[in-house]
Amino acid sequence: MVDHLANTEINSQRIAAVENCFGASGQPLALPGRVLLGEGILTKECRKKPKPRIFFLFNDILVYGSIVINKRKYNSQHIIPLEDVTLETLPDTLQMKNRWMIKTSKKSFVVSAASLTERKEWISHLEECIRHLLMKTGRQPSTEHAAPWIPDKATDICMRCTQTKFSTLTRRHHCRKCGFVVCADCSRQRFLMPRLSPKPLRVCNLCYRQLLAEKKKEAEADRRQAEPICAAIQGYEPSSDDSDKSDDDKAEQWPADTEFYTSQVSWSSFHS
Repeated sequence: MVDHLANTEINSQRIAAVENCFGASGQPLALPGRVLLGEGILTKECRKKPKPRIFFLFNDILVYGSIVINKRKYNSQHIIPLEDVTLETLPDTLQMKNRWMIKTSKKSFVVSAASLTERKEWISHLEECIRHLLMKTGRQPSTEHAAPWIPDKATDICMRCTQTKFSTLTRRHHCRKCGFVVCADCSRQRFLMPRLSPKPLRVCNLCYRQLLAEKKKEAEADRRQAEPICAAIQGYEPSSDDSDKSDDDKAEQWPADTEFYTSQVSWSSFHS
């Protein structure tokens, strides 16, 4: 179906319609070989509460955004490369059914479909696109994923110290490493995680200690790897067969009264 729709007028029109719905706030989506395979509304578990989001499945990316006017206007566009996606089916909860998780290296989140059949179709099409894309690029499935944020209403107390109770004055925070809901005292540290952001991000105290330990372990491994090279450099001794020294020895063999640069001798004489 992808090969059949690629570079067709109907496909170009459908992609242009999606671009128009996002307006100037969205990025251009039309690329040679890119095909829009389907769209639908899924419920996304957000920090505050579950919210409906529009999703567009292309053969190489997954695009979603907030609904302003369905079929007419969307905003907050997000583009996810499918080769970075891993899916995980989740059990139902009292609040949401037909759930699964979309995991990527930068962001992971939970969505739910209106029916079990719809969830199966979404997962089936996503997995098929991911499989074809990985075969095409030769890449291996992604193994590192960002932790999904636990919704605010999932807990009334800090999930680390289990003492601080959240209120209007006591804010909830999220650890960017584990996704737990924590209080300010349990998440005062920042740590640089280049995979997620170029700036240091808020992490809980436990994750901060773990990240420091991992960083120290990596530094120690790098130091051990560099030790043989440093030892080889420090133990280096110049060879006795040094070219400069040999030239000095040869120069001593010439008679002391030899005048090489006298004006009476032309350069051609030396070659002859």
